[in-house]
Amino acid sequence: MSVVTEPKLISGNSNRPLAHSIARRMSMHRGMSVGLVDTRVERFNDGEIFVEVYENVRGEDMFIIQSTSNPANDNLMELLIMSDALRRSSADRITAVIPYFGYARQDRRTKARTPISAKLVANLLTESGVDRILTLDLHAAQIQGFFDIPVDNLYASPVFALDILHHFKGKMNDVMVVSPDVGGVARARELAKRIEAPLSIVDKRREKAGEIAGMTVIGDVSGKKCIIVDDICDTAGTLCKAAEVLMEAGATEVHAYITHGVLSGPAVERVSKSVMKSLVITDSIEPSETVKACPNIRIVPTAPMFAQAILNTWSGTSVSSLFETETLTPIYEGMYTRD
Repeated sequence: MSVVTEPKLISGNSNRPLAHSIARRMSMHRGMSVGLVDTRVERFNDGEIFVEVYENVRGEDMFIIQSTSNPANDNLMELLIMSDALRRSSADRITAVIPYFGYARQDRRTKARTPISAKLVANLLTESGVDRILTLDLHAAQIQGFFDIPVDNLYASPVFALDILHHFKGKMNDVMVVSPDVGGVARARELAKRIEAPLSIVDKRREKAGEIAGMTVIGDVSGKKCIIVDDICDTAGTLCKAAEVLMEAGATEVHAYITHGVLSGPAVERVSKSVMKSLVITDSIEPSETVKACPNIRIVPTAPMFAQAILNTWSGTSVSSLFETETLTPIYEGMYTRD
């Protein structure tokens, strides 16, 4: 006799606020309280990670919410050990919900004698007992092929489109989407199509790795409110430089929509002093107090989208439906209006 189980959420330490937000959204959808499984995740004196799950998970559909952001190695090990603990506790299915997939930038060999670390992480996750992956805006779509288990890669662009249409209401004729490099054109084009805006490109020229020799704007941005779109902002050096180049080319305003706000080192200070009017990021990585205090950084929530994706995964319904504006609009009802 089959038993219908409810989806159960469990979280590591990488982004507890997001995990609690997802649980609250699922409670709203389900009409019943959804909480996080009571768990102990701590470290021994030498730094070893220990996990203990206090609730029975036998035969349950488990969802581990854990970004592999800074400290990347600690958070990755927490995810692996939690998965192993659940597997050995006879969980029926384990889904790793990874809002920010670390090591994704190492998705190919850029030179001789270098690793493909994203593939290594994929192998580690699979061997730890993870049955499927739910993530957001992978740095490169081909990383899905590194896994021999199902991978659902959500996109921030539908949510960004709702945000742009809301905040630039009545000014959409002046908006232009900008890709910060040639490699990001597909991502920028997809957003531009959603909001029916033209597309421009900032072409970078490098003389050696890590140093930008020059930037050229491809397209006429004169009199436009430019929106730079990308998946990751780390130190923000390239982003701030691109904003300056766009302003010099005649743009009236520059905004940036970035999925994963890594924002390491001098990033926040650079953004606060830059010509950018706003930097919009998601909460896929838990924002620091410095990020929250920065006046021109704004955070868009991903909990509504992840909560619905988890419910769809649990119930066996379409996750790709969340790529459509018609599906996301009611999920984000109350946050954005277009009329």
